Amino acid sequence: MTASSPEQKRPSLGALRRIFAFVAPYRWAVAGAIVALTVAAGAVLGIGQAIRRVIDVGFGENGGTYLDLYFGALFGVVAVLAVATFARFYFVTWLGERVVADIRKTVYNHVLKLSPAFFESTRTGEVLSRLTTDTELIQTLVGSSISVALRNVLLFFGSAVLLIITSPRLTLLVALVIPFVILPIVVLGRRLRKLSRESQDRIADLSAQAGETLNAITTVQAYTYETREGARFAANTESAFQTALRRIRARAWLTALVMLLVFGAVNAVMWIGGKAVFAGEMSAGELSAFVFYAVIGASAVGALSEIWGDVQRAAGAAERLMQLLATEPCVRAPATPLHLPAKPSGRLQFENIRFHYPARPQLPAVDGLSLDVAAGETVAIVGPSGAGKTTLFQLLLRFYDPEAGHIRFDGVDITQLDPVELRRHIGLVAQEPVIFGASVIENIRYGRPDATDEEVQAAAEAAAAHGFIQNLPQGYDTYLGERGVRLSGGQRQRIAIARALLRDPPVLLLDEATSSLDAESERKVQQALEHLMQGRTTLVIAHRLATVQKADRIVVMDQGRIVASGCHESLMAEGGLYARLARLQFMTSSTDATA
Repeated sequence: MTASSPEQKRPSLGALRRIFAFVAPYRWAVAGAIVALTVAAGAVLGIGQAIRRVIDVGFGENGGTYLDLYFGALFGVVAVLAVATFARFYFVTWLGERVVADIRKTVYNHVLKLSPAFFESTRTGEVLSRLTTDTELIQTLVGSSISVALRNVLLFFGSAVLLIITSPRLTLLVALVIPFVILPIVVLGRRLRKLSRESQDRIADLSAQAGETLNAITTVQAYTYETREGARFAANTESAFQTALRRIRARAWLTALVMLLVFGAVNAVMWIGGKAVFAGEMSAGELSAFVFYAVIGASAVGALSEIWGDVQRAAGAAERLMQLLATEPCVRAPATPLHLPAKPSGRLQFENIRFHYPARPQLPAVDGLSLDVAAGETVAIVGPSGAGKTTLFQLLLRFYDPEAGHIRFDGVDITQLDPVELRRHIGLVAQEPVIFGASVIENIRYGRPDATDEEVQAAAEAAAAHGFIQNLPQGYDTYLGERGVRLSGGQRQRIAIARALLRDPPVLLLDEATSSLDAESERKVQQALEHLMQGRTTLVIAHRLATVQKADRIVVMDQGRIVASGCHESLMAEGGLYARLARLQFMTSSTDATA
């Protein structure tokens, strides 16, 4: 289910409890913050008593001699408040940044382990929104709102005690207002929580749409869709704005109502207290202190109502993050995984495999397929689009597990292996090469992070990539841009091949690795691949005649099944699907290559 699904429950404050698990390792920072905010709250409350002494004694008869002392003491209290506020701000802000950094790392590492099936139903932009927007809301809560809330709770209860001590009668009047303040917080708070979640979902939709469009910017511009995409984004932006506006309106009503009730009560208390001073029932200093504590208490309640809005938004964000962390990968390592030999031979066995993609449960991608690939054998897999060729690669890499049947690597069922160990022995070159926004050397070294510069260069030379790399502005240190936009399609493919060469695995998966190359580059890369395939098990999804003819065996797939197997000549003599594909596709490719 995606983040914006209407079936999701209203966010619960219980989701915040799991966020506090990330706070637990930093108890020393929490303790420091609590001590600091307690001292700060005590200093604020001490100011009220200082004001009382200044008015009643400092300005009274013979009070002039004490005036300097009382104002000096008042300044001392303020100095303590300043130091405590500094400590509170430092500890709390550090804690917020630290916790959010930990959450981002945890969520990102978890997402990296999720199966491709997860991304069939969840857009990448939604995941990015949770990593950025939602974690920022958590940072605001942990790094600011919670400490401010605790400080205001201390101020509220501290001022309440001092109000009672100063004037029980006036305190009773203040207490009568409290239920009228709490009621709108509860009622409007529920609506604010719902609107906060909706607002976050709309932002996630925006991020997903923008990411999808920008990743396909050349297609958008080629089809002159800029205006339409802009209009669609603008419409979704307006929808997000309207949702945010409803949230802002609810929060504004909550804040305004609380402030009206609280400070209206303070006004009434000052009016009644003023009459008590003139009647001689209390001193001016006591009234001043009482009003000070009443303002402090009222401000604390008002601040808590503001913070409640942050809590509601953070609860929605926390629930979205926890939903992501609660998502389990479809493919997991067994509790006690088996291990492959130190030097696997690379024998592969597909035994009566059956598999449906989660997004297409009604259509089998692989249906009762069996295939035995000997160690060191090169098998070309051909067939029309949708025949299940790429699915075999994904099943072998354990991106998915088959619903029936077994896949064995050197006789070991791959479901009994840790996927990380399995994939470490497999090299993949996809038809659409993946180039990261990094330097040339970093992209090639992705195949084996501990490779030396000399080994990287050797792999590039074997992939016929060294020549064009040398001509780049900074050679192997040249930044290639996002998705390798600075390279041609053929150059990107050769970088990907060099990466696979560097990995030096016992099993190679080539999804027509030379499809993007010109004739000269293809010849060079084909020679490098032929050298690399010697003594290795290689599965090749083939679209070109040259690739097919050099394979040890050709397997023809259609609708998830193997319909024929043999060499090129025997399959052509049969006159079936392979012969038709050869005439329509392979021969055409061969003609184009020699034109």
